[in-house]
Amino acid sequence: MTEPTNSVDRQAEAGVELLRMIQQFNLLMVAVFTAGSWYIIDWTLAQSVLIGGLLASGSFYLLKRDIEQLIDRVASAGDQAKGVKKMEKVRFFLKFYARLTVLGLLLFVLTTKISINMIGLVIGLSTVMLSVVIVVLARGRMIFSVQSF
Repeated sequence: MTEPTNSVDRQAEAGVELLRMIQQFNLLMVAVFTAGSWYIIDWTLAQSVLIGGLLASGSFYLLKRDIEQLIDRVASAGDQAKGVKKMEKVRFFLKFYARLTVLGLLLFVLTTKISINMIGLVIGLSTVMLSVVIVVLARGRMIFSVQSF
């Protein structure tokens, strides 16, 4: 990996590192919540936590990938940046709402076809949000305060 040359590159690299930490911590949290709910309550709750956590993690990963593509395409547009920027924003929002619709349909199908504990599903779906809050509070200030000097 090459050393970043300016503060913008260092901040971008810090942001990528922070997202990687969020994803890793989220997967760890899903595993711990799943194991804990299986041990404390039962497999139905654990299965629901796992399903919710995997759906939220997958959605977060796809969103991250789409944002990276949006930034790369706009940055490499050069002279046509204004037209490309508008087109890429439209593409991003279409993908976002399509993914949200698919996630809603998946949740509907899962809740009608298998026995799902709604509390466990909500806990699983909340893991990304909890991971973002915890990692940013714990590591984000350290990363960005070091980068500012």
